[in-house]
Amino acid sequence: MKAGRLGTESPDAAEEEEQEEEEQPGAAAHEELIEAAAAPTPPAPKPVRKIDFVSRRNWYFAFSLLIIIPGIFFMAHSGFKLGIDFAGGTEFTVNFASQPNQAQVESAVAAENVGGSVITTGGGAYIIRTAVLAPAQQKVFEDDLRAKLGNYELQQVLSVGGTIAGETIQLALLSVVIAALAILTLLTFRFRNVPGGWRAGFQFGGSALAALLHDVFLLTGVFAILGRGFDLKIGEINSLFVTAVLTVVGFSVHDTIVVFDRIRENLRVSQRLSFEQVVNLSIMQTAARSIITSFTVVLVLVAILVAGGATLQGFALALLIGIVSGTYSSIFNAAPLLVVWRRLQPLR
Repeated sequence: MKAGRLGTESPDAAEEEEQEEEEQPGAAAHEELIEAAAAPTPPAPKPVRKIDFVSRRNWYFAFSLLIIIPGIFFMAHSGFKLGIDFAGGTEFTVNFASQPNQAQVESAVAAENVGGSVITTGGGAYIIRTAVLAPAQQKVFEDDLRAKLGNYELQQVLSVGGTIAGETIQLALLSVVIAALAILTLLTFRFRNVPGGWRAGFQFGGSALAALLHDVFLLTGVFAILGRGFDLKIGEINSLFVTAVLTVVGFSVHDTIVVFDRIRENLRVSQRLSFEQVVNLSIMQTAARSIITSFTVVLVLVAILVAGGATLQGFALALLIGIVSGTYSSIFNAAPLLVVWRRLQPLR
C-alpha cells in the first residue's frame, strides 16, 4: 500500500514542480519590468555649445582698430617718451642717508636745469636721469645734490651718448623686422601641406604675421599714449620694452600656431564642412586652452606690476598688455582674417 501511494503521488509532485519551473521565468521578467519602471531616467546629454566666431569677425576687427588707431595717432603726432637707452643721457643711482622724499629730490634736480627725471626705488634710493653730462658737469651735479640733500652713496653712473642711442634704436627695429620675416617664412613652410600648397601656407603665415603686427602696434600705441599723452614714467621706451616686444611676438605666434594646427588637422578629417565651419570649430576647440594658459601668465605679471618696484613696472606692463592682446588676436583676428583671405583668393 505504501508503495502504491508513493507511485500514485510521484506524478502529481513532478507536474507541480514542472509548473513552478514554468512560472518562475515569467515572474522574474515581471520583476525586472517593475524595477526598470521604478529606476530613474538618465539625464539627457547636455547640448554642445557653439559660438560662431567667424560670422562676427567684423566686430572683432573694428574693436582692434578702435584701440590701435589712437595709438598710431600719438606715435605719429607726439612720438615716444624715450628712456636713456634710446634718448641718450646720464643716469645716477644714489642712496641718500637722510632719506628725502621724492618731491625734495625732484626740486633739487630741477634747480640744476639738466632736464632731469627722478625715479624712487625705496629706502632713500633714487635713479636720477639727466641729459648727457661731461665728466666735469657730472662732478658739479653730484656736489650740488650733496649740498642740498645731504650726503649720499653714489652706487652707479651710466652715460649713453646720442650716437649709441641711435644705433640702439636701429638694432631694436631691425630685430623686430627680422623676427617677423623669419616667422612668416617658417609658417609658410610649416603649412605648405594643407590643401592649396605653398599659396595656402603663405595665407596661414601672412594671417599670423598680421595678428603679430596687431599686437606690436597696440602695445607701442598704448605706451605712446601713456608716455606722451599722460607723461607717465611707466610709458618710457627702453631696452626692457624691446625685450618685452620680442617676447610678446613669440608668445602671440605660439598661440596662433595652436589654432592653425587644429585647423590643419580638421581640414583632413572634416572634409564635409566648409572652410569657415572648420575654422570656427578649430577656434572653439582651442580657445579655452589659450585663455587659461594666458591667464596664468597674467596673474604672475600683475603681481610683478604691483610689487616689482619702479624699475620693473614698465616691463611687466608691456608684457601684460602684449600677452592679453596676443591671446585676443590669435582667437578673434588671426583665424577670421584667414577666412577673409581665403574668400578673396580661393584655393582649389
